[in-house]
Amino acid sequence: MAVVSKKIPAPDKVKIRTALLSVSDKTDIIELATVLSKLGVKLLSTGGTAKAIAEAGLPVTDVSDVTNFPEIMDGRVKTLHPSVHGGLLAIRDDADHVEAMKAHGIEAIDLSVINLYPFEEVRAKGGDYPTTVENIDIGGPAMIRASAKNHAYVTVVTDPSDYPDLVEALQADDGQTSYTLRQRFAAKAYARTAAYDAVISNWFAEALAIETPDYRAIGGALKEKMRYGENPHQSAGFYLTGEKRPGVATATLLQGKQLSYNNINDTDAAYELVAEFLPENAPAVAIIKHANPCGVATGPTLAEAYRRALACDSVSAFGGVIALNRTLDAETAEEIVKLFTEVIIAPDVTEEAKSIIARKPNLRLLAAGGLPDPRAVGLTAKTVSGGLLVQSRDNGMVEDLDLKVVTKRAPTPQELEDMKFAFKIAKHVKSNAVIYAKDGQTAGIGAGQMSRVDSARIAAQKAEDAAKALGLAEPLTRGSAVASEAFYPFADGLLAAIAAGATAVIQPGGSMRDQEVIDAANAHNVAMVFTGMRHFRH
Repeated sequence: MAVVSKKIPAPDKVKIRTALLSVSDKTDIIELATVLSKLGVKLLSTGGTAKAIAEAGLPVTDVSDVTNFPEIMDGRVKTLHPSVHGGLLAIRDDADHVEAMKAHGIEAIDLSVINLYPFEEVRAKGGDYPTTVENIDIGGPAMIRASAKNHAYVTVVTDPSDYPDLVEALQADDGQTSYTLRQRFAAKAYARTAAYDAVISNWFAEALAIETPDYRAIGGALKEKMRYGENPHQSAGFYLTGEKRPGVATATLLQGKQLSYNNINDTDAAYELVAEFLPENAPAVAIIKHANPCGVATGPTLAEAYRRALACDSVSAFGGVIALNRTLDAETAEEIVKLFTEVIIAPDVTEEAKSIIARKPNLRLLAAGGLPDPRAVGLTAKTVSGGLLVQSRDNGMVEDLDLKVVTKRAPTPQELEDMKFAFKIAKHVKSNAVIYAKDGQTAGIGAGQMSRVDSARIAAQKAEDAAKALGLAEPLTRGSAVASEAFYPFADGLLAAIAAGATAVIQPGGSMRDQEVIDAANAHNVAMVFTGMRHFRH
């Protein structure tokens, strides 16, 4: 049954007389405690926080002296007591609450400064199961939620970055806080505990291999408020989930202005794609525009890989995002600055390359510190009206698949390499996707079409345009391998690829008309391989 409010109006100003400080992250806590003490605020604290405050020479009362009960069970039980929660939850203008406080000797707590055990950090570092569980905070979230619920009278602060706002308010108004400030802090407090619990619940699901838990929460901490979203009329923020996966969310911005919503989306797509190519095998470069690749290539050097990727579609590459699987060097940087580019992301950047990129001060340069593991497990999510679609990350790798030759002619070793190369890229192209590749270089990419035939034709046309731009006698689709991220429902898409010059095909298979498609390949002496794995991307 719902609890009915007594509808007691909240006061605008509340004088801070007693504050409870209990923090895991002790950043600036002594500075805050010093200000509070100078304002005549009584300080209550626990454990390590109380010790730090006392060592700073400030008067502090241990919570155990308020509860008349010692910390027990290795500190698991210390604040879960009526003397604490009564002090946080009491409605000061409710006669019954005031009477209960008097009867039980409960002192009002006007300010709670609390942050939580570092569960996210422990999880990210791969702590073992018992250690991770031990870092689930219980008392902290309980006090935060109690304080936030009673924000009519209690100010709750959960983030050291908010200490300056609190101090400014107290010093400007005789040690008082306003209702609007308490509301703002309360809203942030509940968001913080929600995000914290989301990380914990998702860790449990992962640790216990629960693929679809009955409740799914996804939370994050605001990294930056963005100028706008996908379009100028949309608001947006960039949130960090705490996952330590190298990429745009964890990268260091070495130069350039703030990344836009679209920049971040495209950079993530580019870096996840280029990570498919192990740097120890060969340098690789991916050029992305509107979350789709317009050119991908490997090469003997990073600079050559870039030139080969650019050759696929130099028109679309204008204003794109470039991702590299190796440290950006001077030679490659010299090539990149010849074209207008929005973002470059690489595991690292040489000092020479930084100097070259600096000629383009608006060009955003990111060092990610490593490559994301394409085989790693993880989650992706997207919203729909009234719901949230959550799935495991597509971590399928063509190297791990049992490829099945289904045609009379088997692919040559070079065709097989080009097939695998093209299928890696198909995984990162919006469906319907068709990719032509030859000698470790994309020849043409068809993305996001409603018809697979159209994707094949568009990719072939792009290859024709690229050949003309480079002065080639014929497009690279001649003698290429073609990849389709999903099966060919009819032979027409395959025939369009054959007309473009493809001699080898890689696709998942699984259509009711597979035999029809296989027969068409055999009729043109084309080698075809089934992967058994689809890579739809919407």
